[in-house]
Amino acid sequence: MSKLNIKKGDKVKVIAGNSRGKISTVTSVMPATNKIIVEGINVVSKHNKPTSNNPNGAIVKKELPINISNVMLLDEKGNVTRIGRRENKNGKTERYSVNTGNVI
Repeated sequence: MSKLNIKKGDKVKVIAGNSRGKISTVTSVMPATNKIIVEGINVVSKHNKPTSNNPNGAIVKKELPINISNVMLLDEKGNVTRIGRRENKNGKTERYSVNTGNVI
């Protein structure tokens, strides 16, 4: 299992699929499967059967995971960028924008 460059709360832009070009926030990361859930992206309608709690049933909108390779991180100016890792002065690893060199 490799270390992922995108974390929960990051702003990303979708670069492939039906939602190409949309910008949103990462709500969940699944490193074991290399997938993420992005707010408002890949939304499907799930039909629930009637139960004792919900006698009429329901149609629920749900966000499904997408592959992490289908998104790119946005920097502070709103431009897409690749991500690098380096050690800072304290010896901790930090993420930085490959295009600008600024810490993310």
